[in-house]
Amino acid sequence: MTGVNTRTAAAILLGSLAATGCATKGALREAVDQQQAAWEAALDAERSERMAADERLATDLADLRADLEEMRTEFNAEIEAVAQGLQFVVPVHFAFDDAEVRPSDHAALEAFASVVNRHYTGSLVTVEGFADPAGSVAYNKDLSQRRAEAVRDRLIENGIQAQVRPIGYGEDRLVVPGASKDDPGAELNRRVVFVIESPAQSAAVAAAERSGG
Repeated sequence: MTGVNTRTAAAILLGSLAATGCATKGALREAVDQQQAAWEAALDAERSERMAADERLATDLADLRADLEEMRTEFNAEIEAVAQGLQFVVPVHFAFDDAEVRPSDHAALEAFASVVNRHYTGSLVTVEGFADPAGSVAYNKDLSQRRAEAVRDRLIENGIQAQVRPIGYGEDRLVVPGASKDDPGAELNRRVVFVIESPAQSAAVAAAERSGG
């Protein structure tokens, strides 16, 4: 019951007592005191609920900040808050002309799945696959799609609790323009990028990013 409803109920009660001729000074005072106590109790409960919600949010943000920092320090992940939610650039790369996830990258994918399960259960995770510019545009598009699908399959094996959508972008958005095969930096072009689409949590992510520097 809100404060307004409580005061309204008190007014109705007092009016009823007065109208029936049953209201005495003591009865009126007792009715007012009871309604005042109920009103104050309702306000205290509402205040306590707000404080508990604030504490839960602060705890969630602290946990998210710690998990993001762990991804940065342990796996050199680059994390950026975007309009849809959060973008992860995790150093998961591929051998030339290959779509197999390397065992050395399993730990990073497991950690990423853990972050999603802790903070973004039920969200949409897009796995963006990329290739270096060797080969035809069509071939690179197909290769990058297979890389994204391989990473998706690995995330599912890790128990990720989200919808995972693989999309191949071929040789678009090269990290090192022109680098392919064994060229320096070519491996950086053979990569995946994750986008966690969770608009409802965008504000929380942005707050965690600002607080974490």
